[in-house]
Amino acid sequence: MSSPRPPGEDPPVLEEWYRRHLGPGIHDISSSGVHPYTFAEIRELCRIPAEDLDAVVMDDSVSQGGAGIRQAIADRYAGGDAERVLVTHGSSEAIALTLGALLRPGDRVVVQQGIYHSLGHYPRAAGCDIAALPAAAVRDGEIDQSVLESLVTAGTAAVVVNFPHNPSGATLSPQGLKALTERTASVGATLVWDAATAEIAHRWDVLPDPAATHGDTVSYGTFSKTFGLPGLRVGWAIAPPGLITATFPLRDRTTLFLSPLVELIAERAMRHADVLIGTRAAEARRNLAHLTTWMTEHKDLVRWTPPEGGVCALPVFRALERTAAGPAAVERLCLDLLSRHRTLLVPGTAFGAPYGARLGFGGPEDQFRAGLAGLSAFLRTRGAVR
Repeated sequence: MSSPRPPGEDPPVLEEWYRRHLGPGIHDISSSGVHPYTFAEIRELCRIPAEDLDAVVMDDSVSQGGAGIRQAIADRYAGGDAERVLVTHGSSEAIALTLGALLRPGDRVVVQQGIYHSLGHYPRAAGCDIAALPAAAVRDGEIDQSVLESLVTAGTAAVVVNFPHNPSGATLSPQGLKALTERTASVGATLVWDAATAEIAHRWDVLPDPAATHGDTVSYGTFSKTFGLPGLRVGWAIAPPGLITATFPLRDRTTLFLSPLVELIAERAMRHADVLIGTRAAEARRNLAHLTTWMTEHKDLVRWTPPEGGVCALPVFRALERTAAGPAAVERLCLDLLSRHRTLLVPGTAFGAPYGARLGFGGPEDQFRAGLAGLSAFLRTRGAVR
């Protein structure tokens, strides 16, 4: 057997970190999603009787997704237009399929700084000319107008953004979204909008999905983050029908379609989204209030910008920032925290932030508080992280 060829890129830091360090008995305060429901809870909350499951015929589904789940997604996010919905194995597949079909070598693509790794990978893999949208340009719900105009110029093929941003929690106001969609439309660029945690907002109302009303827009959603169903592995794209059709040649040679059993559960979950999301969002807001107090009590050790949406934040460790420590320092800090207090953070190296770590507040309240207590003891013991 010949040796496998080395990959074009190393595995993403985020996924490799979880492969190596997430396990039982750990206070996980690193996640960008809410904690998952059990299947028994889903059956009760979404009213799925056993006979409905028993009636599922374990046949093939279809490439774009079964009619029921597509319509349920369309009714909530796409103005009822199911022809603009593609249902996939998580939003990661939606990203791979649509960006693989959309982008060409040499395309000019604006990519938000510190974005989810898949959203940055495919423009690079396609050989695009990439311009970075700096994190600092997003302030008070808007992208700095001068930065927006200098980056999103004539000839730009796509603008790839994630709001609320993972991991910082920064997001756009309705006015900020309007300015972004108007600018992309004015230069003929496709807006690629990752809305994985859009349904949990803290500062402004939940933003509408721009793909529902702007024709040349692609948006992504998932059951993994705000629905509490990461193990369902269902995501979607809302996109122009022509782009969806262009994904079929690759999908026909890879995953083909979802299981009809999974689609049934996903459809019922989407129809009961308000219950699933509302319960977890309320808990996340209680955790955020506790985190806000915690950050004030530890302001000599960490600083942050409070998240405006989603369920994660990006606190910065002051000592690492003060000493301009290299990227390995924050990874050592996170490993020491895990070893001493069984508490998990994701180092900022996964997001191009070498002095901070992703801290998630979407978990169960008791576990979240226990994790913060461990982090507090760890930081105080280290004496401001020497």
